Amino acid sequence: MRQKELRIGLVCYGGVSLAVYMHGVTKEVWNLARASRAFHSEAPAMGGVAGAYRDVFDMLADEHDLRLRVLPDILSGASAGGINAVFLAQAIFSGRSLEPLTTMWLENADIDKLTAEDARMGWRFAKVWAQPLANFVLRRPGNLVSESVAPETRAEVREKVSKLMRGRWFQPPFSGETMSAMLIEALEAMDGALADGPLLPPGHPLDLYVPTTDFHGYLSTLRLNSPPVVQESEHRMPIGFTAKTPEVSGAWLADPLELTLAARATASFPGAFPPLQVGEIDALADTHERDWSNREAFLRRIMPAHFEAGRVDGVSLIDGSVLVNRPFEGAIDALRGRPAVREVERRFAYIDPRPDRYQRDEDRMRAKVGFFENIFGSLSTLPREQPIRDNLEAIAEQSRHAARLQSMIAELRPQVEGAVEKLFDRTVFFDRPTPRRLANWRGKAQHAAAEQAGYTFAGYAELKFIGIVERLADLVKRAAPKEAEADRQLIALRLRDALRERGLESLVGSGSGASKEAIEFFRSFDLAFRIRRLRLLARRTARDWEADPDIPNDALDRAREAIYSILAEYFERDGLTPMDSEFAAIAREAVADPGAVLDYIAEKRNLMELDTRSEAALASALSDMPRELRRRMMYAYLGFPFYDVATLPILGTQGMNEFEPVKVDRISPEDAQAIREGGASATLRGIEFYDFGAFFSRAYRENDYLWGRLHGCERLIDIVLSTSDRAVPFEQRRDILRRAFLAIIEEERGALRCSEDLLDNLQAEIESRVGDS
Repeated sequence: MRQKELRIGLVCYGGVSLAVYMHGVTKEVWNLARASRAFHSEAPAMGGVAGAYRDVFDMLADEHDLRLRVLPDILSGASAGGINAVFLAQAIFSGRSLEPLTTMWLENADIDKLTAEDARMGWRFAKVWAQPLANFVLRRPGNLVSESVAPETRAEVREKVSKLMRGRWFQPPFSGETMSAMLIEALEAMDGALADGPLLPPGHPLDLYVPTTDFHGYLSTLRLNSPPVVQESEHRMPIGFTAKTPEVSGAWLADPLELTLAARATASFPGAFPPLQVGEIDALADTHERDWSNREAFLRRIMPAHFEAGRVDGVSLIDGSVLVNRPFEGAIDALRGRPAVREVERRFAYIDPRPDRYQRDEDRMRAKVGFFENIFGSLSTLPREQPIRDNLEAIAEQSRHAARLQSMIAELRPQVEGAVEKLFDRTVFFDRPTPRRLANWRGKAQHAAAEQAGYTFAGYAELKFIGIVERLADLVKRAAPKEAEADRQLIALRLRDALRERGLESLVGSGSGASKEAIEFFRSFDLAFRIRRLRLLARRTARDWEADPDIPNDALDRAREAIYSILAEYFERDGLTPMDSEFAAIAREAVADPGAVLDYIAEKRNLMELDTRSEAALASALSDMPRELRRRMMYAYLGFPFYDVATLPILGTQGMNEFEPVKVDRISPEDAQAIREGGASATLRGIEFYDFGAFFSRAYRENDYLWGRLHGCERLIDIVLSTSDRAVPFEQRRDILRRAFLAIIEEERGALRCSEDLLDNLQAEIESRVGDS
């Protein structure tokens, strides 16, 4: 049976009170991952909507010969969407329930509970002089409430807005301390729930990216032609977490105080909440009797410039959506170096609760902008409408790169395999290789590829050299203290000077191929070449690239697992991971002493020793493979230098890193209309009062939460079904959706947290629109 992983990178937008809707969607991502894990572990049948998802996996296996696993392994969120991303990441990593976050959104995300104590009206006659102003603003014809709030809720909204207007003025009305307490209490409640196992395989990386905005910012150095150095204010402060999934349940992705800090900071809506300062989390740690042992290392990591300057306590963090409302960048960056032991289909799914906000009414477009519309629009609407075209075009370019690479490999393959056959006796492909033979064959193939490339080899070698040096310079820049960091190009120039002083005058030898000094340099530093070669081997084990009925699926799976096990060790040598704390001091002096940088990195990576171990592991894996599969792997391994010489100058330094295209899916009310058409305006209540509506009404929050679950369910089922090469008939899809929708309604009936009338109405609508089979 064909095996495939559907890997989901989920991006949660900022959306004020529409975060309640987004939570409903993320809950279905959690349920889908639970069902996928149960399917692969052959656990007993599940109840609820997870059981309906489990049936979808069974159907794909039985009818489509596809054994699918869903892995939501990259999570990114801004503003209140960041809260959802933080909690979903912790639930996936720990195997805990996401229910405590549901409770927090429904019960606590209300104006009355969020309002700071000293911002409340002290008594019923507080600011009695402001009441006429409140009445005028809230009751005059065409006022803010009557224009943006449904008739049945206007009285409740007017009362709560009136309280805000008569409470504290010119300071944020909502309490940051209250929000932080709500967040950590929900995390603690999650930690107290039963854990039934992490939702990703052991050792699989999970990445969480949460943007925040540093209000005051810090000065960073830019190098120009003239003047040579200028200083520019930098305000972006992303907070990222990455960890490998443990085998045991209940682990923390990060210290709960750090997760609270990230969630509170990214959702610190300007004007509504005060900026977050670290002291607020320190006080929270004291109140909840938590030891923040990792405090210094965490703060150094997320705000290095302020940490080095000794001013972390004065940093004020505000809403991440001010600068980055749609945090695709962090999700895209997390793609680098992810392992795979089977065929992978990568998706980015982004949750957009209100895509219909772009469909403007022409009359309103010409009308004058009112006082409150101007304020609320500038704070909550306009900053959230920057286009995502640049992000999507970057993803599309990566996918085009993958398609070009696949096409080039297919075209080159006959010539490359012919060159390998000419270079080696055909009996090589039937021998059981030893590590020594592999090393000798590899060296012979690399020399032949360089020799046959002719004069084009010089350009190939220079491109590899530049890529390596720039990667080393980037490593130095990331490790150096902020006040001592130098320009990346200057560091690269000094590294080239050091290599030249050590005898690397030319990359090409006097005869053909690389010079002796260049070979030594590439053996010590060319990590990317090794990774590209192993990626090609792993890709040749995928059915979608090369179907061969004579090679058993289990043999392909074992081969791929062995290759990625080797590849994982090379990934471990990349980046700052293998470097010790002393590297920061060496990086500080990189311009003055670049040779020390080269020596330290070469010693810590020790690539030649790793090559010896890797070839032993590869030889063992090849010996266990069926003859045809071993032959295919040998063609790829020995042919790789020929592929690389041909593709790297065309594809750039990424070369053969990206074989898989990335597809993008949107999850929004506009895209899920099986139950009710009309999009957000027909289903969501939080869109009222300039997207603050759900913070004024429990009924609104229940409505949006349920629609988030239903819309998320529909879109996720469609995404799962789209991974099959065969289309699912309309009637079968309708039956699948109906069962899943009704399972959600029954789950919520049992939870006793949503209005029975609301549940009854939704159930009747589901049964009417989706219907019986």
